[in-house]
Amino acid sequence: MNKTEQLREQLKNYCSQDVCVAFSGGVDSSLLLVMACEAAEAAGTAVYALTMDTVLHPKADLEIAKEVIAKTGAVHQVLTLDELAVPEIRRNPTDRCYLCKKELYTRMLDFAASRQVSVLLEGSNEDDLHVYRPGLLAVRELGVKSPLADCGITKAEVRALAEEYHIPVADRPSAPCLATRLPYGAEIDLKLLRRIDEAETYIRSLGYRNVRLRVHDTIARLEIDLPDFPRLLKDREKISAYLKKLGFVYITLDLEGFRSGSMDVALERV
Repeated sequence: MNKTEQLREQLKNYCSQDVCVAFSGGVDSSLLLVMACEAAEAAGTAVYALTMDTVLHPKADLEIAKEVIAKTGAVHQVLTLDELAVPEIRRNPTDRCYLCKKELYTRMLDFAASRQVSVLLEGSNEDDLHVYRPGLLAVRELGVKSPLADCGITKAEVRALAEEYHIPVADRPSAPCLATRLPYGAEIDLKLLRRIDEAETYIRSLGYRNVRLRVHDTIARLEIDLPDFPRLLKDREKISAYLKKLGFVYITLDLEGFRSGSMDVALERV
């Protein structure tokens, strides 16, 4: 039995009853939702797609989630949460992701319980098990299920499967929590996060795929894909002007280019 068959078998078992799926609109959760709906349709059960509307995630996430949900038979439920109401999260500790995921999944589990649903699925994949992901501890503690990771399905395999299912976000870049743009220990300022979100949205509107604006006090460190460097140099004046209008003082280009989790490098050196 290959990985995809294992995944379908797992989902068949889970979806023999009503289930909830943590659904962000990203490719991982979109694939999981579509395949869960496929299994639930065969079983005659319901799937609740739970999307969190939070202060720490890019606003585009919710709109993208709504586009994907239209192609499924899931019941879509948007749940709101202000993570910054939790003082520990606002201080941005190294285990911030754990604290956030605990809040998020507890909220989802409360909704699930209100619908007499005992299973909550989430979309971590095999690759997530091999990088710094403290949020996975919360997943395990709360009993949330991770079928993609359990079946050893990598990010590349997720994208390939999403293409097979004609899921519109199959090639969508990852869009992690905006707090990842700040160094650990730097208190999370909601107004700053909104400026970062606006800056990244503008740069993506110019045709750049992967964009991260990491902010270190007065320095804004821009990460983009290495092949985009020549084009960025041509666009540097308008990008710099736009970011300065948003209040960023020093705008720099990271010579290592885009990479996920670059704020975690300091942790590796401790």
